[in-house]
Amino acid sequence: MNFAVVTDTSANLPTPLLRQRDITAAPFSYYIEGREFTCTDTEAFDGASYYGAIREGTRVSTSLVSPQRFIEFFRPHLEKGLDVVYVGMSSGISGSYACSAMVAEQLRAEFPDREIYTVDTIGASLGEGLLALIAADMRDEGKTAAETAARLEDLKVGMCQVFTVDDLMHLRHTGRLSNAAAIIATVLNIKPLLKGNEYGNIVSFAKVRGRKKSIEAIAENYDRLVEDPGDQVIGIAHADCRADAEYLISLLRRNKPPKDIMLVDYEPVTGSHVGPGALALFFFGSRTFRADKSL
Repeated sequence: MNFAVVTDTSANLPTPLLRQRDITAAPFSYYIEGREFTCTDTEAFDGASYYGAIREGTRVSTSLVSPQRFIEFFRPHLEKGLDVVYVGMSSGISGSYACSAMVAEQLRAEFPDREIYTVDTIGASLGEGLLALIAADMRDEGKTAAETAARLEDLKVGMCQVFTVDDLMHLRHTGRLSNAAAIIATVLNIKPLLKGNEYGNIVSFAKVRGRKKSIEAIAENYDRLVEDPGDQVIGIAHADCRADAEYLISLLRRNKPPKDIMLVDYEPVTGSHVGPGALALFFFGSRTFRADKSL
């Protein structure tokens, strides 16, 4: 192994899998009633209770990964003589990537013989996590940090992230979507289809009426956009709506079944922004989807 793979907890990878694949994850922080929490053990995270509390009115705030925390996660690998590939959350929705790049520049001066690559995945949850797993694959295959970072930069363009939320107000409260869109959708019971665009921002690209139709629309977009499904592991993240996730899985296996499906609970930081009932699908597909404004 000639480099270390570092990501953050937004990548939404189960803790046992992180350990198995030798990936370290710098934790985001979230705050409830002024108390700071991190989710470094997904096995102990009670998604039903957490999202249930949000439904009951509990307000959650979040903060980016601090420069000091990045130093704590990068430095030990560099001191061991390893290069670092950091696979980070979209710069379009968090300032954490900018912090990682700043720290990397600082540490390059301190460790001139080491290479540090920071990859802005323009994604979150498994849109980030699946790329981190590919980085671990390449590391284990003997590829260099430079080769791996370049490959991730190429692959991220084709990472399709399609999701729906139960209530757009959570995205509005955290500044991820406009007030007008949230109010209209809430009043009319319109369920949006959202995606990560070419800048890693969250944008709505379609709207349907009703929860079931929104799930079916996610599957329809998968059928339309996916490439080489039998060769890839795709991801689903849900915020306390497992039955809906299982329904989506049944639809995905109907026409273009993937090699495998990773199903996870939304981790608490990203989950607090999309809100209870969020359901997201992540897969490699059309490279024009992110930038397409006509959908």
